[in-house]
Amino acid sequence: MRSPSEESVPLHEEFIYCCGAATHVLKCGPWKDLSKDENKNLPRLLFMIIPGNPGLAGYYRTFIQALYCGLNQQYPVWVVSHAGHCKPPSGMEMIEDTDIKELEDVFGLNGQVEHKLNFLKKNVSKDIKLVLIAHSIGCYITLEMMKRASELQVLRSVLLFPTIERMAQSPQGKLMTPLLCKLRYALYMPVYLLSFLPEGVKASLVRFALRGMKTCDESSITTSINLFSVDCIANILYMASQEMMKVVERDSTTIKQNLKKLIFYYGTGDSWCPQHYYDEIKMDFPDGDIRLCEKGLRHAFVLDASKEMAAMITDWLQDDLTKL
Repeated sequence: MRSPSEESVPLHEEFIYCCGAATHVLKCGPWKDLSKDENKNLPRLLFMIIPGNPGLAGYYRTFIQALYCGLNQQYPVWVVSHAGHCKPPSGMEMIEDTDIKELEDVFGLNGQVEHKLNFLKKNVSKDIKLVLIAHSIGCYITLEMMKRASELQVLRSVLLFPTIERMAQSPQGKLMTPLLCKLRYALYMPVYLLSFLPEGVKASLVRFALRGMKTCDESSITTSINLFSVDCIANILYMASQEMMKVVERDSTTIKQNLKKLIFYYGTGDSWCPQHYYDEIKMDFPDGDIRLCEKGLRHAFVLDASKEMAAMITDWLQDDLTKL
């Protein structure tokens, strides 16, 4: 039986407050509410995407649609933006979160971890198992979630291009750390001025910036227009500056404790987590499921390889899903 095209699958969009911060949620599948224990139709499993940085949910739209179809539409696939990494449409009603207290630094790295845990606590029944699919700094966040909330029923965590150690020492980190930690405020005024441009001009600028790609996901272009928001870009750069300072040593203890649940996927030409990081973790955990990309995918795979990545993950998880 042929699965339907990604364009035809149910996709629900929400803008909510979580821990006092604006949050964008994309939900693939007919399940809009997974928090009601009395609902007998709850699925057994939720696939939840923990994004990289920028942590805008829209970058993963094609990815979650492809993943949902690859899973034969049997399980919900959600992506939750990072706190403050979104620009709610003007006039769109926000759903106020009254049950969870505001975090002191929700936009920082620690706050983003608590933000995801609080989202799960508020929105997902404890009876539902989880497959956490994390990208880039989302992998660090996911390991922290597993460390802080061991009660989570995590079936698998898939860590894509994981920035879980020595970020400032990576080739890209050496280039970006001075900018992010010392000069990021200088970017706010240009972004503020660009925010007044018409949407069509912003889209043209994004297309120009991504012109080097043979094929670029259209949803990535639409989503990138949000980067012209000063509030959004300030939260993105602030979080990135903390990544450079705080992501230093790999948390080998948490990895060891959860090794059988983890799949790592490293790139061959990734300037955020270079190949020798893969070599070292492979040596430290020879029994772990630690893979090296053989397809030449870029770190920001959501820009042009979402469907290819979704197909690989579906294949990796077949045995786990069969045992459910």
